[in-house]
Amino acid sequence: MKKLLALILSVMLVVSACGACASAEEEKVLNVFTWALYFDYDTLLAPFTEETGIKVNYDYFDSNEEMLMKLEAVDAGTYDVVLASDYILDIARKEGLLLELDKEKLPNWQNLNPAFLGQFYDPDDAYCMPYVAGTPLIIYDPEYVDFPITGYESLWDERLEDSVVMMDDARNVIGITLKTMGESFNTTDPEILAKAEEKLMQLKKNIRALDYNAPYATMISGEAIVGYMFNQQVLYTLQERPELEIVYPEEGLGFGIDCCVIPKNAPHPDNAHTFLNFLMRPENGAAIAEAQLMLSCNQAAEPYLSEEFTQNPVLNVPSELLESAEFIQDVGDAQTLYMDIWTRFKQY
Repeated sequence: MKKLLALILSVMLVVSACGACASAEEEKVLNVFTWALYFDYDTLLAPFTEETGIKVNYDYFDSNEEMLMKLEAVDAGTYDVVLASDYILDIARKEGLLLELDKEKLPNWQNLNPAFLGQFYDPDDAYCMPYVAGTPLIIYDPEYVDFPITGYESLWDERLEDSVVMMDDARNVIGITLKTMGESFNTTDPEILAKAEEKLMQLKKNIRALDYNAPYATMISGEAIVGYMFNQQVLYTLQERPELEIVYPEEGLGFGIDCCVIPKNAPHPDNAHTFLNFLMRPENGAAIAEAQLMLSCNQAAEPYLSEEFTQNPVLNVPSELLESAEFIQDVGDAQTLYMDIWTRFKQY
């Protein structure tokens, strides 16, 4: 009887385990987490679901820092794919929040442009799949700005009082303040950061709006006459206001790569790999770049890009400027100093 009972229990355990496996395999779900509209529904999400039967649940954040805090709070669970900026993913990697990618499940990895691989945030290309890249630029209305706009320092001009819209991004805006002082985007010296805060406070009177997701709307409406925003947002603006002018800041460009990662405790890692491989198809790489109006990280996508896209001056920054462009990087404990400065600036 004891042997029979043991046999029955063993069979029940096997059946239970197999049932659990089947349930996991049958769950056609993918939870993604990024900025609003960063995975285009018509060109990416709907075709992916139609092809695979995997339903995509979309959750979004407003800033990289918000993403990291939420990922930490759920112990790198809940989400299957996160799309965020390089420097914040560097922090997540160092905190052990990311799952190492299984390249055997990503045959389309070979389509990526080597220029966007092996970067500081993932030197061994173990965790991050480059999605798109870009550089923030200045845009202005020449009808109302009757003096030269040459770079970041111009944003402090007293003639621009209550006339500038900027991205609501601590590292970027404090970074350009540092650049006007001849410093790096990634300065960690408390004394230099204190001086940067003093200068940043002088900018406040010129700020019409801080907006991360849609600063272009303030430019299109004419509410602001100068903007500092990501290049795709500059393009959105120019589509409606082609008479506006762009500026490559003389102090030096910033540069960034947004990447897809799989959190360490993702509930559906296989679905996540399927999605990443889908994104890396050449035609999808082109669709991503043209939908987001950013540089493609997929070299196999180049033949699929329109001539209008490849010839656009916002997307084709002179190579000598890109060579000297600077990444925003992890600044360690100094991140707290940056965020404290930003909080005081917004409350000022």
